[in-house]
Amino acid sequence: MSTPRQTLGRWGEEQAAAYLTSKGYEIVARNSRTPYGEIDLIAYQPNSQSECDETLDTTIVFIEVKTRATKTFGFPEESITSRKREHMLAAAQSYLQDHPDLVGCWRIDVIAVQRYSPKGQVVFKHFENVIT
Repeated sequence: MSTPRQTLGRWGEEQAAAYLTSKGYEIVARNSRTPYGEIDLIAYQPNSQSECDETLDTTIVFIEVKTRATKTFGFPEESITSRKREHMLAAAQSYLQDHPDLVGCWRIDVIAVQRYSPKGQVVFKHFENVIT
């Protein structure tokens, strides 16, 4: 049985996946577990301007999704601590080691999903390359 927090988290991940798909990303994995934690979404960003290799036409993107239904605890992105960033980096590196067929540039993004906007619509904030 899911807790309300888990249900909200899954809802946010679905919303983020739909948002990314609408922006041209291809979702290739969801909720991938590593020894360092779970990676919410893994996607390819086609035709991205890659800073590490201009000859590549896709970038592997590891995405952390943070969802909030109220402003009680602040904005979703505020929950990304330095410790969480370390875990995100370690999880991405572990995933890449376990999938040697994935080659090329990669980055870690955060998508903040807010369900409490004044007009009732879902608000997204997409932070690219949060760990440099």
